Amino acid sequence: MTGPVFEPRAPFGDLWRELAAARDFFAVQGLPVPPPELTPQIYFSALGEDVLAETGCSRAELAARFSRFVTALSRLDTAGPTVASLTVRGGTDKRGRPEALDLTLRPGDVVALVGPTGSGKSRFLADVEWLADGDTPTRRRILLDGASADAAKRLSLSGRLVAQLSQNMHFVMDMAVGPFLCAHAESRLLPDPGAAAAEVVSLANELAGESFDAATPLTALSGGQSRALMIADVARLCASPIVLVDEIENAGIDRRRAITLLTGSGKIVLVATHDPLLALLAAKRLVFRGGAVAAVLETSADERLALERLADLDAVLTRAREDLRQGRAVAVAKE
Repeated sequence: MTGPVFEPRAPFGDLWRELAAARDFFAVQGLPVPPPELTPQIYFSALGEDVLAETGCSRAELAARFSRFVTALSRLDTAGPTVASLTVRGGTDKRGRPEALDLTLRPGDVVALVGPTGSGKSRFLADVEWLADGDTPTRRRILLDGASADAAKRLSLSGRLVAQLSQNMHFVMDMAVGPFLCAHAESRLLPDPGAAAAEVVSLANELAGESFDAATPLTALSGGQSRALMIADVARLCASPIVLVDEIENAGIDRRRAITLLTGSGKIVLVATHDPLLALLAAKRLVFRGGAVAAVLETSADERLALERLADLDAVLTRAREDLRQGRAVAVAKE
């Protein structure tokens, strides 16, 4: 990230627009937050003796600390880790037989994981999340940009490389949607956290059946609303280059729009699903049997035509579901 150059004669408002997290300095130091029209030069020179006594610093020392704080913030890598390619080298199935797999994915790729319950889809997602290096039950190896990650790199990337969306997702934080999203946006040092949060709420409402707003408590969100919020957050705010999606078809959200959002964010997306609509939205799908990938299939032209038919049928089901929810009579057009 290339941050702003600290200018003591420029008003704080200019700095807040470029680096909102710079305001945290004053909370940490126990100082009053300066008004946006004031300049750092005037602010620090006007600090009273009682304030200086509380901090144990002189005006010059506080000004110098603030300058170093802004400089350090501006140099932070908030874009997150980048991945040009993700390669999965096959391991073994549940019986120890070799898995014939050498799959390389790049940003923007969407791959569906299909197969019966217990066939190994979730284990595959876990191997990717943990950057497996022959040290999981499947013995798979995950390569980033063609190389395996050593222990130090795996630890440093933990929680930053992969974002995971599961079918069971509920919040326990006593916080409203807006402040939660603003906190995430501020952690990314976005210049306008409020606008970023508003965009995420708007996108989430395009996915969710029942709308909500920034004032809605996180704990009041339904399962579908929670997943819609997290999908929008991952698409717009999350820096993780890899997204793992585990069976979101029962979330009551617009699945096609959700996948489009995630794909448009330039991330590698892996979707474990039993839903034919989601499976055919991906250009490639992995078929699981006995704990291993049994086949890698490309979505054919005929399947893409079938997808459109399935989408029409899904729209009929969606309308009928919404009619029932709203207490209306269900009307399905006759052929």
